[in-house]
Amino acid sequence: MSNRIAILGAGAVGTYIGAYLSKHGYAPTLIDMWGAHVDRLNGHGARIIDFRGDQTIPVRAVHLADARQLREPFDFVFLAVKSYDTEWATHLAKDLLRPDGCIVSAQNCMNDDLISSIVGHNREIPCVIGKYAVALWEPGVVTRRVEAGGGPQLVFRVGEQHGHITQRVEDLARMLECVDGAKTTTNIWGERWAKLALNAASNTVIAITGCGSQETTADTRARMAYIKIVRETVLVAQALNYRVEPVYGVQADVWARADKGDAFEECDASLRPDPKKAEWRSSMAQDIIKGRKTEIEQMNGFLVAAGRKAGVPTPANAAMVEVVRDIEAGRLKPQMSNVDRFLSRAIATALTTGVDSG
Repeated sequence: MSNRIAILGAGAVGTYIGAYLSKHGYAPTLIDMWGAHVDRLNGHGARIIDFRGDQTIPVRAVHLADARQLREPFDFVFLAVKSYDTEWATHLAKDLLRPDGCIVSAQNCMNDDLISSIVGHNREIPCVIGKYAVALWEPGVVTRRVEAGGGPQLVFRVGEQHGHITQRVEDLARMLECVDGAKTTTNIWGERWAKLALNAASNTVIAITGCGSQETTADTRARMAYIKIVRETVLVAQALNYRVEPVYGVQADVWARADKGDAFEECDASLRPDPKKAEWRSSMAQDIIKGRKTEIEQMNGFLVAAGRKAGVPTPANAAMVEVVRDIEAGRLKPQMSNVDRFLSRAIATALTTGVDSG
């Protein structure tokens, strides 16, 4: 446990990871810009409410404004900021690292290339997080949705960009086991694309409906929106020669032909609400409720751009970008009728480009 660890971006994700690493003796430094949150963490600890119960864990937190005063460099800096903050945060993290230290991107979206352009590909490790719905509604208090089964889950996937298993990713996986289940992978890019497919669908559809996860997926047309977005994402990834891992437990090849009857039924069944799970708001839905900027450009906007590069039409993702932008600008309010608006725009976009909307 000699590694020095910092977590840059102590929101819900960063605080949760930091709390359990602290509990198991890793003593990470949590860095965040929300003053009341930093003060609460230092004065009272991190209160974590999850499948293990309700506990308060002492942590060390530092305000972002004081981060450059940290003297001893870190071996690992976990980057847990929003994707649109990646560039400035990476420059700060680089200054906090040892010469042989590395950044671990514990974020949504495809930020690895941007991070690598600043610190070098050999100093960035992607970390994909799944089954990890967390929320931070008040300073110092993180809640996590209890998944079906109610116990530990395989949450963290870590792997080198080049696909080989190294000692440092094994060390990271062992470290993250303190938080929840973790594994190394030789297919980190396939994991990244699978998580992007899930995020591009669930994050956005829940956000535009204004409903919880269970109510949203109980709606037939909302599930149709999920399917359109995941299918496009998988098709883009496959066109770019990535081997996409299962999404919602369904193989990527099934999602790729989700416009066909048998595949559609399998994909639709994977999305139906689970009575064992509580209602939940996606991170994008939480951002909209808080009046914050969303990651729509880094999620679905990224997919539109990647689709152009791959020669794969993405009318559903383009339509979702438009709807979320309208909500951010106050032209629309989150409500279930936005799903119909999204589907209509997706079909209209497909017609203007002469493609099958799926």
